Amino acid sequence: MQLGMVGLGRMGANMTRRLLRGGHQVVVSDLSPQAVKDLASEGAVGSSSLQDLVSKLNAPRAVWIMIPAGAPTEKTVQSLAEYLQTGDTIIDGGNSYFKDDVRRSKNLQPKGIHYVDVGTSGGIWGIERGYCMMIGGPKEAVQRLDPIFQTLAPGIGDIPRTPGREKLGGTAEQGYIHCGPSGSGHFVKMVHNGIEYGMMQAYAEGFDIFKNANSKELPEDFRYDLTLPDIAEVWRRGSVVSSWLLDLTAMALTENPALSDYSGFVQDSGEGRWTIQAAIDEAVPVDVLSAALFVRFRSRQEHTFAEKMLSAMRQKFGGHVEPKAAKQPA
Repeated sequence: MQLGMVGLGRMGANMTRRLLRGGHQVVVSDLSPQAVKDLASEGAVGSSSLQDLVSKLNAPRAVWIMIPAGAPTEKTVQSLAEYLQTGDTIIDGGNSYFKDDVRRSKNLQPKGIHYVDVGTSGGIWGIERGYCMMIGGPKEAVQRLDPIFQTLAPGIGDIPRTPGREKLGGTAEQGYIHCGPSGSGHFVKMVHNGIEYGMMQAYAEGFDIFKNANSKELPEDFRYDLTLPDIAEVWRRGSVVSSWLLDLTAMALTENPALSDYSGFVQDSGEGRWTIQAAIDEAVPVDVLSAALFVRFRSRQEHTFAEKMLSAMRQKFGGHVEPKAAKQPA
């Protein structure tokens, strides 16, 4: 099948390579001419602009956008809409806000252009492992793109079948699903990432307990000098908390047990915030997910004013000794 790919970063480039290996023809575009040249040398068809990319696709066209969410995606969708025609499809595989998908889909309807949102998980490992995809959009457009999804998806692999799954059918076992109308794919991916925040936070807190298990503040009989890489590794073998995130944790601890290459500043990409907002809209309690998001905010500050106020109150009401702020050099 033929597909246009806009955005050749780590995800877009590797997805293009996986599609090329699967026998598809991919016309590529990127702000970097060198990125286009590199993929062209691997079998893709290069293009010099979005208009040039569209001109090299056969109708009905399908163009996959794999660029940062927000203004870059918005601008690209609007630009492509000028060149595409009735029956063509724009696919947003980034991490757009699902409400933006609904709006874009409605804006494209008068031109007869389909809009498909694909929540894509797999990261830099997807080129070999495949990409888990959560898809939203009109049924006819999604069905037409099925060969693309089949190639990008992980497939059944060696994961044991869920008992009774054979009665349900569908493509979930292959690693991709059509969730519903436009916006639903990114909605499911949004919550997926919110859950990811919580899982990551749970692992992080657990290993922090291990790291401090030999603290001098503990009674000597209750101190343990634990080997963190070994704990992560043994949990990968038959434990109920095993996961791909734990696999990556074990990898990081094996490479550098002290994690000295990391500052502790943790960024968030937006989906965690949107998940909490959706929970508020639905009046759903999400204690763990919201706490995990707030910890990321906390990681970016040395100390908050609120913490200073807590310290001051403890000192005033109880005479508790609180650490003084370090003096700044003159």
